[in-house]
Amino acid sequence: MKKEIFITKASGEKELFSDSKLRHSLEKTKAPSDVIEQIIGQIRNEVKDGTKTSEIYHYALSLLHEHNRLTAGRYALKRAVMELGPSGHPFEKLVGELLKTKGFAVKVGETVQGACVSHEIDVIAEKDDRRVMIECKFHNQPGTKSDVKVALYVQARFEDIQKQWQKQPEPSRKFHEVWLATNTKLTSDAIQYASCVGLKAIGWDYPPNNGLQNLIESANLHPLTCLTALNNAHKQLLLNKGLVLCKEILENKNLLREIGLNESKIKPIEQEISNLHQSA
Repeated sequence: MKKEIFITKASGEKELFSDSKLRHSLEKTKAPSDVIEQIIGQIRNEVKDGTKTSEIYHYALSLLHEHNRLTAGRYALKRAVMELGPSGHPFEKLVGELLKTKGFAVKVGETVQGACVSHEIDVIAEKDDRRVMIECKFHNQPGTKSDVKVALYVQARFEDIQKQWQKQPEPSRKFHEVWLATNTKLTSDAIQYASCVGLKAIGWDYPPNNGLQNLIESANLHPLTCLTALNNAHKQLLLNKGLVLCKEILENKNLLREIGLNESKIKPIEQEISNLHQSA
C-alpha cells in the first residue's frame, strides 16, 4: 500500500499527493504513456510531506524536457500564461485572438462612457449584430483565484455603461452581454454570482471542457512564453515588442535577430513552434 503524502499548494493548503491528478496533467502533453508512468514513479520516490506543488511542477517539467521539448512546452502552458505579465495587456491580446478564431471582430483597450464614469474596456467583440464587453482579470501568482469581488466589479461596470446607453439609446453601440475572462480558477461564489446575473465567466478550467486552457489548445494559440528554446530574458524582450503568440514569431522572424539571436538559436525556436502547430 502506498504511503499517504500531503503536499503544499501555492495557497498554503495541504493536499494529498495523487498519482491520478499528476497523470491527468501529464497526459495533456501527449507524452507516451510509458514516459508518463516513469515520471510519476520518479516524482513519487522524491516527494515528501510538505513538498510544494511548484517544486513538483518544476521537477516534472525538467523530466519532460529531457524527453522532448514539445511535451515540456505543453505542460508549461498555465505557467506560460502567467508569465505574460506583469501587466495584463498581453493577456487581453491573447483573449482577443481567441475570440477572433470564433468569428468575432475584436477591439482591445477602448474607452466607453458610463452614466457615472468612463471605462476602459479590455476587449470588445462583435458578431452577428451582438456586441460583447469582455473584462480580463490577469493574475501572475500561482494559487490566486478570481473571487466574487471580481465578478461584482465587472457587473457593476457593465451596469454603469448600460445606464448611459439607456439615456441615449443607440442600438449599434449597446453591449448585449458581459463576460469575465481570467487565467486562474474561479471561486464557487464567483461562479454562482455570475450565473445568477447572466455574466459569462471563463476561468482556466471553467466552464468544464471549455475553459481558457481548452480554448488555447483547441485554437492552437500558444503564448510565446511556453517555448523552452527561448530564455526568460528573450521572452520579455519579445513581449516588450508587442508579440504574444508563438505564431507571431514566425510572422516576425527578424525580431529574433533584433534581440540578439543568431541562426543556430533561431532554428530550434522555429522547430518547436512548428511542432506545436503540427500536434494541435
